[in-house]
Amino acid sequence: MTTDTVIDAFDHFVAQKDPDTFAVVVLDNASMHRSKAFRRKILEWMSHRVHLVYLSAYSPELNLIEILWRQMKYAWLPLSAYLSFDNLCDEVHRLLDGYGTECAINFK
Repeated sequence: MTTDTVIDAFDHFVAQKDPDTFAVVVLDNASMHRSKAFRRKILEWMSHRVHLVYLSAYSPELNLIEILWRQMKYAWLPLSAYLSFDNLCDEVHRLLDGYGTECAINFK
């Protein structure tokens, strides 16, 4: 994942978003979310009613995707997923496609 990839994703989101809808995007403090190139785009996105909120530093428990990634990495991914990049991609897609039906996180 690079800054350019994230910027492209945000540009795509802004382009397809209903112009009358206000969006709030919560970000962690990954380097690609703090880069100069990313910060240069923030005012442009804000002009399209997209507001960015950063999580507190060192607070992965507030970032729901971190909880999902940890579960996938340590509980659901088979060891065979790490044999190749293609295997890993296939397994991650399989898990995400089955999330909520075949696999889910229980917070009890």
